[in-house]
This record gives sequence, structure tokens and C-alpha cells, in this order.
Amino acid sequence: MATIYDKLRKGRVQASLQTKFFLTFMLLLLFVLGCFLVYVNYMVIRPLKEKTEDEMKLAAVNVSDQLNLYINNQNQLSQRILSNKEVFTLLSAGDYSQLTLEGLTRSRRLKELMFQALGPSLNIEDMIIYDLKGDGIASYIGYASNPASLRPFLAESGKLATWNASGYALYRQGADTISFVRAIMNQNGQVFGYLAVRLDPRYLNRAAGGVSGGKVYIMDQEQRLVASSPVLTEGEKAPAFAVPYSKSASGSGIYLSSSEDYVAYHQSAETGWTTVVVNPRNVVLGPVNSVKYISILLITALILFSFIFIYFSTKNLLLPIRKLRSQILRINYSNLNMKTDARTHNNELIQLNDAFQELLERLQESIEREKLALHEEVKSRNSALQAQIAPHFIHNVLYLISIAAQEGKNNVVTEMCKHLSDSLRYIVSSPYQHVTLTEELKHTQHYLSLIQHNFEDDLEWEIDADEGFDGIELPRLVLQPFVENCIEHAFRNTDPPWRIQVRVKVYNGLWAIEIRDNGEGFAPGRIRDILDHIQESDSGVYELQHHTSGIGNMGIVNTVNRLKLMYRNRLFFNIYNHSDEEKGATVQIIASMSKDFY
Repeated sequence: MATIYDKLRKGRVQASLQTKFFLTFMLLLLFVLGCFLVYVNYMVIRPLKEKTEDEMKLAAVNVSDQLNLYINNQNQLSQRILSNKEVFTLLSAGDYSQLTLEGLTRSRRLKELMFQALGPSLNIEDMIIYDLKGDGIASYIGYASNPASLRPFLAESGKLATWNASGYALYRQGADTISFVRAIMNQNGQVFGYLAVRLDPRYLNRAAGGVSGGKVYIMDQEQRLVASSPVLTEGEKAPAFAVPYSKSASGSGIYLSSSEDYVAYHQSAETGWTTVVVNPRNVVLGPVNSVKYISILLITALILFSFIFIYFSTKNLLLPIRKLRSQILRINYSNLNMKTDARTHNNELIQLNDAFQELLERLQESIEREKLALHEEVKSRNSALQAQIAPHFIHNVLYLISIAAQEGKNNVVTEMCKHLSDSLRYIVSSPYQHVTLTEELKHTQHYLSLIQHNFEDDLEWEIDADEGFDGIELPRLVLQPFVENCIEHAFRNTDPPWRIQVRVKVYNGLWAIEIRDNGEGFAPGRIRDILDHIQESDSGVYELQHHTSGIGNMGIVNTVNRLKLMYRNRLFFNIYNHSDEEKGATVQIIASMSKDFY
């Protein structure tokens, strides 16, 4: 953990190419989605919200227009009555009591005129005609609840703008009665009386009920309820609205109340009444929230899909590069002709793979040329080695023959001369050509037979010899150095008898040679040093390039490298000391029988 922290602090942590691609695409995606959110907010959600608010204000205007139309109908109705000059005559005839014949006749005639003006349709509660004093003269239906006098209204009429301007006004009589009052005057402006039309609450409520999904309240100038939808039940009061009339020059607007309701209002210039439309916030913003939530859902789904798509796309895009890198790391001297996996749809990666294959081919050609040159050098060195072995070996054997001759051992001298002749023929004949394992074993037998005359019964040796080994080929003189190493080093501090065993096994297309002795074994750490030198060798030529060709230096590493030159990576070499119960050491050489010469 501390190491990762130090790398982060020093800025040495390098992200993978896939991570960089992924982060780049994700940042680009987030930027595009951010732009999309801004676009949706300013181009969709805000206009939709404004449109919804405008629809609420328009609904208030429509209700107000229907009320104006209803009031205008009453104005036209009063005009039909006022257009009849007989009304002026009846009202100017005198002040008759309702109990007199003249009063009853006038009242009956006025009712007939009102019936002629109303016609078959009736959208009012009642119509009443008053005299100049404000006392009732005639009533169309004659409800007992009709006001008997207009004197309270006449006392306040001078303060009403519509009364002074148009000669009519809306007068509230009691809690539930609203009347359209108009002065009965001729063209000269002479007033003969007053006409009051009681408005039908059902028509007022019907106009208020034209808005769906919200509540509608119609308020007069004094903020008293005129009509509502739905109709208030008995004892239910209309809510108090803080309608900011003065803030809107047109007398209409919309605001959010303290109870989280949208309130749209419109004040009629003709009646002075205010239509208020109330909708819950969730109803008004329902379409807006739907668009918002759908946008969020779509964006979330798009982010998840893009996350997965970008991840797998970058992974598939960079997979050929990773495969190519892995194959580059696996390439070594023995598999330069390995073909890379070029299955991809990316032209640049195909070109990179082709260029890499061309590089491998050129490298292969260069190595082959270098190997040919090295091969010639190795053959020359092997010839020199074997030429130097002969004088050394001949000197030792001739010394033993001379001793045997002095002792009169003619049979021994004859046998030693035969072994020496075969060994010399093996050493000097075609030194750069490969030999069979059978020939190499026979040469080792000749060598041990000659050496045994020096040690007599103290040396015991055993070699597997079989004609079946003719199919196995080796460089010349690869077994003698291991046997010679046993005689010169393994038995130095060991009591006789000294035993050397050379065993050969062939199985499953492999051949194996084991050279065992019962000497003192290798010193601690020596085996590791030998294996490390072999591992560090450059394709079997390390010792040949860095050591001289003298017979004293032709050791284990040199011999193994000669084998590696022939078998490449098909060779396995191992050395180990025996357990405590069995002294000595064993050298193992295992290789494939497949021919793969250099």
C-alpha cells in the first residue's frame, strides 16, 4: 500500500492504454450528456413549464370572458326593454300604489313587456323594475327574496366606475344575490326608474366549471366569492388569495402560493371580478416532471449502455495489441518463426502485425547468417579441441603401454594398442561431423579400458551398449569429458573401489543418458554455479566464445553448450548429488529424438 502511495505521490503510476481510452470516452460522453441536459432544460422543460403556466392563465381568462359574455347578455336584455318607449310612459304616468287599479295595471303591463323581452329562454332568476326612489314596481317572477328597495345601492352608486361610465353596475344584495342594475333612461338622458336583473348562480358556477383539473373561484372587488367550481358546500369558505393585482398592468398573472399551489388570476375590466384558477403544483408540473424523469431515465440508461459499450469496445480494440505484446515477450531464439494472431478488423493493427512479421523474418534471416558464421567457428574450435585431446591422451596411454611391456604383459600391450588405435581413429576422423550414440559409447569404452590399466581393480565401470542407439546423433566427444571429470575429481578423496555407470534410456521420442559415480560429489554451491553458467550461455556458445580451447578448460559447461548448439531448446541437463545413504553424483542429459540440426 505504501509503495502505491509513493508512486501516486511521485506521479510514476502509468494507466493502461485501455484505461486511458475508457476515461477519454467517458469524459467526452459526460460532456455530451451535460450539453444534452442543458438543452433539454432550456429548450424543452422551461418552455413546457411556461406553456403550462400560460394555459392556466388562459383558463382564467376564458372563465372571465364567459362571465363577461353572460353579463353582456343581461345588458342586451335590458336594452330590449329600454328600447320600448311604453316603459317610459308607464313609469312617468305617476306614483301609483300597488293596491290601486292604476298601479296593478301598470305592474301587469310591465310584466308583459318583460316577458316579451325575455322570450322563451330564461337564464336569470328574476327581473325587477324600480321607480326613481328605488321602490319596487313590478317583478317578472316575484320571488319573496327580491329586494323591496334599491335605495342602499343608489346611495353607493356614485362610487362605482361602471355606473358612472355606462349607467349599469353589478350589485350584491345579501350574501347570495347578485343583480345587474341599469338606469331606465331615454335618449335625452332623462331617468324614469331602474331595472335590476337577478343573476342565476347556476350559470355563474357553470362558467366557473369550464376548467378541468383545478379549482376555480370568482371573486368580486371586495374579495367576496361570486361563484366556484366545485361548488362550496354549506359552511365551507373560499380560501383567501393574496392576489397581487397592482403588480400586473393587465390584471392577470400566476404565482406559487404558500401551500405549494399554482394560482392563476385574471381581473375583468368590464365587471371588476377576478377569476382565480388553483392547481396543485404536481398537477401543473406533471408534464414537466414526466419529461424530466424520462430524460433522466434515458440519460441513465444511455450512460450505463455507453459505459458497457465503451468498456468492451476499448477492450476489443486493444486486445490485438495485447496479444501482439504477449507474443513479442514470448519470442526467443527458438521460435522466431512463430505466427501472431492477426484476426482483427482494424486496418492499423493489421498493418502493425504485418510490419512485426516482416521484422521477425528479417531478424530470422540475420540470425541464420550469424549462426552459419558461428557454426563454422565452432567446427574449427571443435577440431582444434579434438586435435589437442589426442597428444594429451596418447601421452598417458603410451606411458601405460611402456610399463606393461616392461612387465612382460604382452596380451595387455596388445589389447591396449587395439583400444588406442580405435580411439585415435575416432578422434581424428571427420571431427566436425556428428556421430551416433553407439559410436560415442564405444569410444567411451575404449577410453575406460585404457584408463583401467592404470587403476587396475580399483576402478569398476559399466556402459549400456546397444545397436538400437544408432538413430541418436551427438557431437563428437561429449561423454568422455564427464567420465574424465569423475576420474580426475570425483575419486580424489574417496576410497576404492571406484564405480562409473553410463546408462542410456529411450522412451516416448526422448533419449536420456545418466553418468553416475560413487565419488565425493560436487561441493556445495558448485552445482548451482554450473547450472547458472549454462543458463546464461548464449544459445550454447558462451563457453566457446569466452574460454580458450585447451583440454583443461573443456569442462561441463563447454560440453553442454556443444549439445545445445545441436539440439537448441530440445535439451535438458541436470546435475545432482546422491542422498546421504549413497555417495557420488549423477549427470543427466535428456533430449528429443527429432532431428533439428543447426
